Amino acid sequence: MLADLLSFVLAGKRPALSEGTAPSGVRWTWLGDGVVCLEPPGAATHSVIASAGIHGDETAPIEMLSTLVADIASGAVALNARMLVILGNIAAMRAADRYLDDDLNRLFNGRHLALPASREAPRAAQLEDAALGFFAAAPQTAHPKWHIDMHTAIRASVFEQFALLPHTGAPLSRAMFDRLRDAHLEAVLLHREKSNTFTHFTAERAGALSCTLELGKVRPFGQNDLARFAASDRALRRLIAGEAAVDAARPLRVFTVVGQIDKLSDAFQLDVASDVPNFTPFPAGTELARDGEYRYRVTHDEERIVFPNPKVKPGLRAGLMVVDTTDEALLSLA
Repeated sequence: MLADLLSFVLAGKRPALSEGTAPSGVRWTWLGDGVVCLEPPGAATHSVIASAGIHGDETAPIEMLSTLVADIASGAVALNARMLVILGNIAAMRAADRYLDDDLNRLFNGRHLALPASREAPRAAQLEDAALGFFAAAPQTAHPKWHIDMHTAIRASVFEQFALLPHTGAPLSRAMFDRLRDAHLEAVLLHREKSNTFTHFTAERAGALSCTLELGKVRPFGQNDLARFAASDRALRRLIAGEAAVDAARPLRVFTVVGQIDKLSDAFQLDVASDVPNFTPFPAGTELARDGEYRYRVTHDEERIVFPNPKVKPGLRAGLMVVDTTDEALLSLA
């Protein structure tokens, strides 16, 4: 099972026993479809959730995480943390689609309760329970808690690999930024409002240092060049081994959300071509979207668009607008 977690899960298999010990001495517990808890042979120094596949078509991080689990089981990589491995939207992964009814990454913080008919709603509830249970079982004294949620983007990006940090009101963490630099990420996007994403849920409800990683573009299983994400893979391996970040001095651009493009109805129009990359800049006065009387116009000297997607359901976000806040963000690290 641990030797090829992805194939095991896609095939709908379940282990004969709910727990066991890998050749490396790592203890594993099967907590449900695609959810496995790994515990080191010795005392754990910290707790890490590593998740992928919250969107079923974002395959590169899923493959990367499955390989990491195999290496933990064989002893090829050290595990000194309690680790919860999550493959998120299993049904969508099997269907080779982003989701079946609703975007799973918009259903956390109890949002799933408003959509009882959605096939994603039970999965959101299961993952909330698994995450809270995992962190609740951690030692409570000076025991760091992390959540790394790995994704890929629908379209290309000016910064191919970047991170998003949820807004909790807490100071920005220097430890988190060191890890993001260690992963060779090029940019960080800071939210200014609460949301219903998985990382916002774990940050707010469990006090975890949580981040979403965007690692390249969506591609089918088997068509990913995982070498492109080797730095992120190494950084995650160092994190679960309890090793220090080694590339913490790399340059890193920081952007802060200053606006959101909303799709109010099916009449929504987004004046952004389908091949425009994430983080493309637009000057002040540019009208980017309209929906009835609603307009979105750039109000800062320059705003960059991230995640433009006119195909979302009415009532959902169709894009984020961000500005460069690198200097002030890096000066504020605690």
